[in-house]
Amino acid sequence: MNKIHSLTLALVAAGALALTGCGTTEAPASAETAPTEAGGAVSVTDARGKTITLEAPATRLVGTEWNVLENIASLGTMPVGAADVKGYNAWVKAAPLYAGVKDIGTRGEPSIDTVAALDADVIVATTDLPEAAVAQLEKLAPVVVLKSADGTNQIGQAIENLNTVATLTGTQTKAAEVVSGYEAAITAGRSALEAAGLSGTRVAFADGWVADGAVSIRPYVAGSLLADINTELGLVSPWSLKGDPAYGLAATDVEGLTALDAEHFVYIANKNDGNFVDELTTNAIWSSLDFVKAGHVHRLDDGIWMFGGPASMTAYVNALVAELTK
Repeated sequence: MNKIHSLTLALVAAGALALTGCGTTEAPASAETAPTEAGGAVSVTDARGKTITLEAPATRLVGTEWNVLENIASLGTMPVGAADVKGYNAWVKAAPLYAGVKDIGTRGEPSIDTVAALDADVIVATTDLPEAAVAQLEKLAPVVVLKSADGTNQIGQAIENLNTVATLTGTQTKAAEVVSGYEAAITAGRSALEAAGLSGTRVAFADGWVADGAVSIRPYVAGSLLADINTELGLVSPWSLKGDPAYGLAATDVEGLTALDAEHFVYIANKNDGNFVDELTTNAIWSSLDFVKAGHVHRLDDGIWMFGGPASMTAYVNALVAELTK
């Protein structure tokens, strides 16, 4: 089971294992980067306020986090190195990695020796990567650090991160297409929900896991990316819990769901990591919940990364709307 960011887990449930959308569905056989739109120097200012200038758009990129890697791949380029390739391919179907991408180790501890051998033009990390690891990577190549999440502006932050990667790779036109695809999905999704009489519906999203026979549930409350997307669709988040300031994630258990005034309960469970809802089917409290009795528990498709960029956001919108309106 993949572990999500250690900081987030510490805030939500210390030591728990986390469960941790436009784009192609089949990956080409080898890793090749797409040509950039124009040559010449490129410059960005990262989350640290540091300006990084490259002599030309990057073609050899290394990414230390899945949302970074998704953005690189969704722009028609491809990293030469990626953190936890197996986990990425299980969770991020919106922008698959090519077969030749080198695995550089875990998201929290990339292998410095492996990255050194890749001769990267630039390494793209996030604020979730420890400063000590960033300092080591900066000895190998320029490092651009993106803000991993922003509980006050999740959608805007995700788009900003995509645009920063687009500047690095000279793929701004493609970035605009990806963002337009998300915006079109929101517009179409909102119209479909309105037509189905679902505007204003109280929809709760959560994921969870099972440890030592106990089910832990992680609500995506106000300030989470998926709650913000649901709001854009005209839905209402019924969670009254407070989440962490970066990701908008909270913690509860099945007993805590008795206070949840939701009409629909939506979750994503990757087939490789198990399904926490399956563990609840014989639980009397779970079975007594109104949304369970109404048959309004919805599992979305595997491979939608809940902390991803505009590509995964588009996949989430399309899957959620299709599930709620079927």
